[in-house]
Amino acid sequence: MYAVIKTGGKQYRVQPGDVLVVEKLDGQPGADVAFGDVLMLGDGEAVFVGAPTLAGASVNATLIETRKGEKIKIFKKKRRQGYRRTRGHRQFESVLRVTGITGEGKSATWDGTVDLTTKAVLDARARNLRGVAEALAPAAVPAPAKPAAKAKPAPAAEAAATEAVAPAEAKTAPARKAAPKAEAGEAKAAPKKAAAKKTDKDA
Repeated sequence: MYAVIKTGGKQYRVQPGDVLVVEKLDGQPGADVAFGDVLMLGDGEAVFVGAPTLAGASVNATLIETRKGEKIKIFKKKRRQGYRRTRGHRQFESVLRVTGITGEGKSATWDGTVDLTTKAVLDARARNLRGVAEALAPAAVPAPAKPAAKAKPAPAAEAAATEAVAPAEAKTAPARKAAPKAEAGEAKAAPKKAAAKKTDKDA
């Protein structure tokens, strides 16, 4: 079963269980919201159209959060005048979970549980920003246990340890053998160049 409702000057087609983003509505998170401007109801092949609304029909929803939407940029320019202006705007919007539709002797409800977790918390969890998620929803994300810090040894103890290790390493290191020196009398003879062969032109 579905319905077409009107709110904030716009029309929305909804079903039980849908998440709906509409213009800002009054109320705290978790509050019940009822829409009386139902323009059309549909149940299978049966369709009921209002003139302009259906009497006695309503759509019930639960308010999840009220937040700011995506930023839009407004850019103005007058050519050859050096005039440029850039502005931004974020419209307030409300997020709803549709829980039931009633009208024309029929009704449909959603049996699930409404989760009031906001989009900011979900985004922080997706980016692994645990601190931000805890600040926005302290009970939603448990704080991780911090590992115990290791105690650093004193500088004097470190110096003593290095002094104790240094002589032991010197004793265990194998002694290098001195390279044999060439005697003064022994000189390496330079290789003789092969004599060039005489040709008829040289003669």
